Amino acid sequence: MIMRPGQQLLLPANPVFIWSSLLVALLLNMLMNLGLWGRAAWVPDLLVVVLVFWSVHQPLRIGVGTGFFFGLLMDVQQGSLLGQHALAYTVLGYFAVFVHRRLLWFDVPTQAIQVFPLFVAAHLLELVVRLIAGGGFPGWSYGLAPVIEAVLWPVATVILLAPQRRAPDPDDNRPL
Repeated sequence: MIMRPGQQLLLPANPVFIWSSLLVALLLNMLMNLGLWGRAAWVPDLLVVVLVFWSVHQPLRIGVGTGFFFGLLMDVQQGSLLGQHALAYTVLGYFAVFVHRRLLWFDVPTQAIQVFPLFVAAHLLELVVRLIAGGGFPGWSYGLAPVIEAVLWPVATVILLAPQRRAPDPDDNRPL
């Protein structure tokens, strides 16, 4: 793949770091659902952000199956309709892998704009499944969650790519 000018060459992603970041995002989601806000509609889904990030940057390791697995875990944790999050995360993983080549050509703020429709689609899919199952409408603040997730995209990029940006053996004579 031809690199853009000024783009940094990254080290390979460590699979242990990938899976641990997904587990940390799952735990943070669980803490936010139990914490101060409870299950407020505007609270962002951090697992969605990390799942889309790794589906874009590591599509051979993270994708549809991972989304389904973590979606089931979220369904069980929240006590929601079994498969609600699993369906949304699966569709989200599919479309993230689908657009990953195109998305990586853009800078990070433009990527945030382009993943925003993915976040909106995932939340709309969860909402539709909830409403079909007889649940109530969570309110118009539900639309804030995808916006906050898109704003968190650059932060997630900096944090999750940090281990790949370091030099394996720092040396004064090597530019990498």
